[in-house]
Amino acid sequence: MTPKVIDAILSARLFQSLARILLTLGLWLPGILQVTQFQTAIGDFTHFHVTPPVPYIIASIITLLVGSAIVIVGGKWTWLGAGALGIYTGLTIFIAHNFWAMQGADATNEMRTAIEHVSMIGGLMVVAIAEHQRTKASA
Repeated sequence: MTPKVIDAILSARLFQSLARILLTLGLWLPGILQVTQFQTAIGDFTHFHVTPPVPYIIASIITLLVGSAIVIVGGKWTWLGAGALGIYTGLTIFIAHNFWAMQGADATNEMRTAIEHVSMIGGLMVVAIAEHQRTKASA
């Protein structure tokens, strides 16, 4: 049985919102940086051979900001935001963190980043599942 104080914390909408904000921090913050540092984003996308960069940056910004907002707000569309962010995060592994094509410390560092990305995808999946169960139970 969960202690009452822990149950109260886990049930609090503020705590749940904070958890969603923290989970998506690594997604909405880069989206904001892409908006505020657009020229840097062009350089980054070009560096990873994503061309033409501008349409991809615009799609990236929309995915990161709108997807994160949907996950943070919650509700019946959480699966969509979590799914979009999960797919985006998975794609970045193949585009920017291809550790299998590297050697030495670079390969190790990129592999760690890729594993962190996979963990974030898992977290997004958990949020989608939890929200699905919550909305299903309240229907």
